[in-house]
Amino acid sequence: MGGGVPASSHVPVMLEEVVQALAVQPGGRYVDCTLGGGGHARQILEHSDPGGQLLGIDADPRAIETTGNILQDYRGSVLLVNDNFANLQAICLKHDFFPVHGILFDLGLSSLQLDADKRGFSFQYDAPLDMRFSPEQKLTAADIVNDYPEAELSRVIRKYSEEILCRQIARRIVQERPVKTTLQLAGIIEKAVGGRKAKIHPATRTFQALRIAVNQELDHLESALKQAVGLLGFEGRLVVIAYHSLEDRIVKQFLQQEARGCICPPHTPVCICGHQPRMRIINKHVIVPSPDEVRHNPRSRSARLRAAERIAVTEDCPDTDDEIDFLAAMRNNGWRRPALLRKIKVAFATA
Repeated sequence: MGGGVPASSHVPVMLEEVVQALAVQPGGRYVDCTLGGGGHARQILEHSDPGGQLLGIDADPRAIETTGNILQDYRGSVLLVNDNFANLQAICLKHDFFPVHGILFDLGLSSLQLDADKRGFSFQYDAPLDMRFSPEQKLTAADIVNDYPEAELSRVIRKYSEEILCRQIARRIVQERPVKTTLQLAGIIEKAVGGRKAKIHPATRTFQALRIAVNQELDHLESALKQAVGLLGFEGRLVVIAYHSLEDRIVKQFLQQEARGCICPPHTPVCICGHQPRMRIINKHVIVPSPDEVRHNPRSRSARLRAAERIAVTEDCPDTDDEIDFLAAMRNNGWRRPALLRKIKVAFATA
């Protein structure tokens, strides 16, 4: 994701951990679903050279423009797409970019967006209540703040931030309408919560909730994770960095489900779901930034990284000698060879 400040202000989180979790290899094909300032993308390209390819996606057109300049040295190996990762499968199919060795999601806001003084993401600057990742989106934070009924506004704040004082905040916002700027909204929230003391600014959670609601972040994440599994080649890696409990909970539960067999309700006497595990969880315990990284980049402190690997299910198991040889070649990274890749693409397209 992007913004309107120089790329040097963007500090990518857990670079080494991301490359290791993705198991980046020369000649590999990777998708960065949240391009941002291009820090992770550049690192992936460096480690997949020679022959590596990267498809970068971002809903923010400024991120595409900024990162396109940063990745000029790799322009023959990079394809940048201005779109939402909710359309991940369609994007990969359109650009003939599947199956892939790894897919990365670095969720939330980039430093570029937080530091942009006219986008309305932060109450550090006085700006219109926008908060859209893409200017093509219709709904803005101002629409929610000024048009939603009090009960619905309270529900949004509670659902997307787990703010326990959501009713007080919603009531005060409605009383103070119209609310036009970020600083005005932050001031209203401070009044609503009174003298409550906390480690973070009292407006932080409400701003998070509004941003998530405007961009439908949680719904898009759930949809994209499901699509990602189907785009990974065998032993391909899925890596997700989340920054708050709502995102991390979705990722954790999704990976746990994809790593399990039966997912029938506990009281079901006999399995009727037929579900088979498609992923193997790489890190049983969530990976967090090192203390040194947090000191140098305080915005990384809430980051949580989870990773999983695509495995074969029963219907993927080979029956003939040709299929056995084919699967062995794939597992030895031979599926990067054009002839094998064409065969796999046919299988993916007809699945």
